[in-house]
Amino acid sequence: MDVNHFGAGFTLTRPVEVGRLIQLTIPLPHQLRCFDHTAPVYSVWSLVCHAAAIPRAPHQDATLFRVGVGFVGKAPPHSYEEDPTVRYELLPIKVGQNSMWKLGQRPLANQRRETRLIIPLEVLVETPDENGKPSMQENTVTETISSLGACIPTSLNVTVGRVLKISSRSDRVSTFAAIRSRKVAPDGIARLGLEFIGERWPLQRD
Repeated sequence: MDVNHFGAGFTLTRPVEVGRLIQLTIPLPHQLRCFDHTAPVYSVWSLVCHAAAIPRAPHQDATLFRVGVGFVGKAPPHSYEEDPTVRYELLPIKVGQNSMWKLGQRPLANQRRETRLIIPLEVLVETPDENGKPSMQENTVTETISSLGACIPTSLNVTVGRVLKISSRSDRVSTFAAIRSRKVAPDGIARLGLEFIGERWPLQRD
């Protein structure tokens, strides 16, 4: 782990989304703390500012993720307690010895950044466990897709805010996506609105 007064960088075995709040508990040196200077460990709420998959080594079973966070305080904001799926962004601060990052809620997009196309594409959807290995998986077909996201029918018991792994053998693509919406259609089957994390889906064909 790399750490300083304002944040930390570390490796995880499961994906986490930029803009999410997470709670870290680490044995941080007292000179790097803003509170609880004499406690044996430092428990601080942090905002995920960067997350990227690390290329998998030949002997590696699961994908690892490099994550960078900014420390934001001893307790989460009230808006997080009301809705843990809220995403945040860091606000500019005046840097000082005891400064911590301030939070602002990310504005919701009023419209899609890119039109989704009606393309039925066979995909494998997996839910990573705490070790990064699939805990549930399902083969399904996209109803709409763009380079930024997709809509898929599913029978998986997953909620908004969770990160999934989605793969296509025909497109030779494997990436991660955050669940932005989950709605049950009149046919009784749930539809997930997904936003791809990090990489765009390559819709262009040579």
